[in-house]
Amino acid sequence: MTISDLQALISGERFVLVDFYANWCGPCKAMHPVLDSVQDQMASLVDVVRIDIDHPENSMLADYFRIHAVPTLILFRESRQLWRASGVMSPQELINELKRQERIEMY
Repeated sequence: MTISDLQALISGERFVLVDFYANWCGPCKAMHPVLDSVQDQMASLVDVVRIDIDHPENSMLADYFRIHAVPTLILFRESRQLWRASGVMSPQELINELKRQERIEMY
């Protein structure tokens, strides 16, 4: 995925949660079912995009977004970065954060 491809995805009115991960990363593997669960439960609110930082096509994205640890989650809406976190979260923690961001954006 190119930077312009991702910018096109995050430019809309929907929330886009980008998961920067690596296949060798244990915590990243732990987050995959969490993200699947969140995507299922919050499908009306958020799209989840996964980006493998070790894939040659994605190295520029990792540099552009200054990804120094994986997993790193970044929430975007209308090309704005609203929230960012690294590490493992439970589905409920992530859902709570998405709902909090939705409330903030309503004002």
